[in-house]
Amino acid sequence: MIQSVRTVEDYLLHLKSKGFLFREDAVGFIYFGQQYTNSTDEIANTAIEITLMAQKGFDGSFYISLLETFASNKIASRKAAWKLVEKMELLAV
Repeated sequence: MIQSVRTVEDYLLHLKSKGFLFREDAVGFIYFGQQYTNSTDEIANTAIEITLMAQKGFDGSFYISLLETFASNKIASRKAAWKLVEKMELLAV
């Protein structure tokens, strides 16, 4: 779980220290998705976290779709993102 807002770069380094390895193309895709949807680091990091939890690994299309969903619903915080994910039942409990 993300304890505080970090840059996407810091979050990816944190995940790497925990054993999550991202290929170079996945990292590029993460930054592309963030820019494409004009998402903050907090929202991009939350989308990475949810993607890893839902897909058991990084799935670029799921990540982009999640960012687009957050943008279209004007989600601006981690808390709001999680509420929407719960409402949409994206994660099996």
